[in-house]
Amino acid sequence: MKIRTALAALATAPLITGHAGAADVISAEPEPMEYVSTCPAYGEGYINIPGTKTCMNLSGYVRSDLKGGDNVYAYKGIKKRDTYAWLARAELVFQTASDTELGTLGTYIEWRSQWDDGDNTLDSQLRAGYIQFAGLRVGMSESIFWYWTGYLGKVLNDDIVDPGMNQRTNVISYTYAMDNGFSAVIGVEQGTDSGSDNRGRNYYLPGSGGRIGPDAGADISDDPAARHFHSGSLIDDYTPNVLVGARYAQGWGSIAATGVYDARHEEWATKLRVNVNIYDGLTLWLMGGYKSDDDYYAYDDIYTARHINKGRNYYYRMHTSQYGDWGGKWAVWGGGSYQFIEAASFNTQLTYDDTSIFTASANVAYTLTPGLTFTPELSYRRYGDKKKWDDNSRVSFDGENAFQGMVRLQRSF
Repeated sequence: MKIRTALAALATAPLITGHAGAADVISAEPEPMEYVSTCPAYGEGYINIPGTKTCMNLSGYVRSDLKGGDNVYAYKGIKKRDTYAWLARAELVFQTASDTELGTLGTYIEWRSQWDDGDNTLDSQLRAGYIQFAGLRVGMSESIFWYWTGYLGKVLNDDIVDPGMNQRTNVISYTYAMDNGFSAVIGVEQGTDSGSDNRGRNYYLPGSGGRIGPDAGADISDDPAARHFHSGSLIDDYTPNVLVGARYAQGWGSIAATGVYDARHEEWATKLRVNVNIYDGLTLWLMGGYKSDDDYYAYDDIYTARHINKGRNYYYRMHTSQYGDWGGKWAVWGGGSYQFIEAASFNTQLTYDDTSIFTASANVAYTLTPGLTFTPELSYRRYGDKKKWDDNSRVSFDGENAFQGMVRLQRSF
């Protein structure tokens, strides 16, 4: 027994000695770890920038769209696709916020790049860049006329009948918000020519239907009543486009209205929208728009050439302004969304305008895993524009139908 005890003591001696030696070695103290704190007051995803009183948020998405069948957005030339359309887009949004004695000081920066059918259609484009300070917004942003009433429904092809081109503009606006759910906005904008159809030095005569032929300028430019056609809402003097809006939101839903004076066209447009939460998971909405501006039509040489045997010319309605860009004087949009299970929702939207154009879209948005959504969608358009002239001319695709299928895979963060 004594021998076993002695052997055990000899075996453990080196370990005891080794530990004692290690304790004698002086090691550097680990540097204190800096923890990044969150800023829930500004919304989900905001974190504090270490060493400052500013909080930041980085978000964005990557998406891939595949479309087949007809192009439901086509309004001239050719609407039938020879193959599927394939789009890939990446977007980054960077936001900052900090408290000051006068209110919250924030910035918003949105970058987007896009690869569309083998072409780099957007190359690191600045989609928005503005300063937000205590209700004041200054910089480049979407138009108030577009975002104030809401972004239509939850379908992917929501703006076939366009409530106003989703284009960028320089803006100065002020938003006043009360604790009872009421808010109002007033602003001035520079407008944009992006997205509109530019026919160069063309003219039209008031009362002539606003039709622009291949050589309209040569025919009527000397007429004292002729007016030079301008596409787009970009101002050309010191008078800005003026916009106002009001909104009231409660648990049952919301009601919002907005109006604009287009200084370049010297016309106005307005929209009114109502959202209703029927019960958990089911929401319905309805929106109407009215504009004072007339529609203008340009000669469609491609569609005319394809239907030369019908013995008449064809014209297409031009996209002219980012405000009230629907056919005729008025348009109506409506739809709904139903969350039938936690991971999936059914969404639909119908539209109809003063030129008898009807559209319908429906999809199912399925969340494969948090942040990754797969959405198949079907869209239909009826080209019901019955406008015609005394010389038997017609509008492109008059009375035709268009069917489109689409799938989207999107990773959001």
